Amino acid sequence: MSVAELYDISPAIRSSLAVWPGDTPPAREVLLDMRNGDNLTLSTLHSTVHLGSHADAPSHYGAEGETIDARSLGRYLGRCQLIRVAAERGAALGPDVLGGRPAATRVLLATGTYPDPDDFNTDFAALSPELIDRLHECDVRLVGVDTPSVDRFDSKDLPTHRRCLQHDVAILEGLVLEAVPEGIYELIALPLKLVGFDASPVRAVLRAV
Repeated sequence: MSVAELYDISPAIRSSLAVWPGDTPPAREVLLDMRNGDNLTLSTLHSTVHLGSHADAPSHYGAEGETIDARSLGRYLGRCQLIRVAAERGAALGPDVLGGRPAATRVLLATGTYPDPDDFNTDFAALSPELIDRLHECDVRLVGVDTPSVDRFDSKDLPTHRRCLQHDVAILEGLVLEAVPEGIYELIALPLKLVGFDASPVRAVLRAV
């Protein structure tokens, strides 16, 4: 399969990448550098695990929830449907945005309300708990969004995260979907095996099927 049939839906990880306000932005510490005469180049990444395109673990929003290393990898690999929705800034999207029963057990929603991963805007669209209920009724195992959260920025009780916990729906956040046509794809977005952690960055890719 040619590279042209792959869509990279992850933002670039660099110091300018925006993270949730108060979280740890990415920074590279260079320990050794061949350009300075060292025998190899060696560096350390300092960052939140909720970095760019990332998978939330249930332990992020449920005290007894699974940590990311305990999650089944099958959730993050397989057939998915990308649905582009007409979303207003700050809206909570309801079940009507699906336009019918999804054609896959993984659904990515392109809202267009968080256009620049390097510039954090707080008025991105969220998903309503009722939308998660509908996805669960349709046997959807994973939902992904092109925003920093499935809940509104100012939400403290995180009703949509909690509904995902209730229905065991996996969450991908921070995807870059602007250039991807609607349709059916294979999703590849495997989290790292970070023992005890509440999330993991992923290199999220869609492959045409």
